Amino acid sequence: MLKIGVFGAGHLGKIHIAQWQQLQNVELIGFYDPDDAQSASVASQYQIPRFTDISALLEEVDAVDIVSTTSAHYELAKRSLLSGKHVFIEKPLANTLEEGLALINLVKEANVKCQVGHVERYNPAFLALGEQTVQPMFIEAHRLAQFNPRGTDVSVILDLMIHDIDIVLHLVKSPVKRISASGVSVLSETADIANARIEFDNGCVANLTSSRISLKKMRKMRLFRQDAYIGIDFLEKKTEIITMKDGEDKNSAMEFPVELGDGNRKTISVQLPEIQPANAILTELTEFADAVINDKQVRVSVYDGYQAMDVAHQILKKMSMHDEQHNV
Repeated sequence: MLKIGVFGAGHLGKIHIAQWQQLQNVELIGFYDPDDAQSASVASQYQIPRFTDISALLEEVDAVDIVSTTSAHYELAKRSLLSGKHVFIEKPLANTLEEGLALINLVKEANVKCQVGHVERYNPAFLALGEQTVQPMFIEAHRLAQFNPRGTDVSVILDLMIHDIDIVLHLVKSPVKRISASGVSVLSETADIANARIEFDNGCVANLTSSRISLKKMRKMRLFRQDAYIGIDFLEKKTEIITMKDGEDKNSAMEFPVELGDGNRKTISVQLPEIQPANAILTELTEFADAVINDKQVRVSVYDGYQAMDVAHQILKKMSMHDEQHNV
C-alpha cells in the first residue's frame, strides 16, 4: 500500500484528494495547507487528517503530491526529496529556472520517481493518437479560457500556454532555434493574452495563442506534416486524422477521391480514432502510483517539466523585450 501525502488543499488540491481516495492501492495519509479555514473545510469534507507540520507529514508517507501555489513548489519538493520521498508536482515545475534545475539534481541524488502534472498528456483526445510518430512540421494551438481571478498571479504563459508548450516539445523532439512573442495585460497585472512562435532546428514551426479573457473556452491543436493533418480538440475530446494516400484505407471513416492531373489519383482519408472516456487527473495519479510501486518510468519527467518551463520563460523574456521596444 502506497502512503500518500498532499501539499495544498486549494481548488486543484481538493480535486487531487478526491482522486487519491478512489485508488485501491493507495492510502491517503493526510494533507498540509497553511490556511486554517480552508483546511478545516477540506478535513471535514474528505474526512482526512490535516497536518500542521511539514516534517510530520513527510515522516508518515512514501510519496507526496504537491498541489500548492507555484511559489511554494520548490521548498516543498526540496524537503520531500531530501527526505527520500517520491514526488508528484503540479505544473509549472517551479517558480524560477534556477529552482527547476536544482530539482532535477535533487531527483537524481534522491533516486526516486518524480512526475510533473502536465495533465494534457493524459487527455483522451491526445492519447487517441496512440504510439504513432506524428513528426509535425507546422503546429497551431489555441487555448482560450473565460476570466477567472484564480491563477492570475502568474502570466497566461505559465497558467495556460505551458500545457501546449509541453505537448509541442513532446511531439517535435528537436532543439528550439528561435522564439518570438508578444502579450497584453488586460484585467490583471500579468499578461492575459499572448502569442508565441517557436521555430525548431528541424524546420518545424509552432504558433501558440493563449487567452484567459475569452467569451468561450477553446483548447485545440492542429498538426500539419507533408502527408497529413491531425486535429486535436482537448476540450471536446475529439481527434481527426486526414491523410492523402495512393490507395484505399481500410481504417478510414470517410474517403474522398481527388484528381491531381496527368491521371494521378489520390484518396483523402479521414480517420476518427476511438476516444476512450477517462478522467485525466485520475489517470495521471494512477500511473504515478504504479510507477512508484512497480518501479516504472514516469510519463512526464522532471526534465520534461523543466524543458516546458525553460521555453515558457524564454517566451516571457521575448514578451518583455517586445514591450520595451514598443514603449521606447
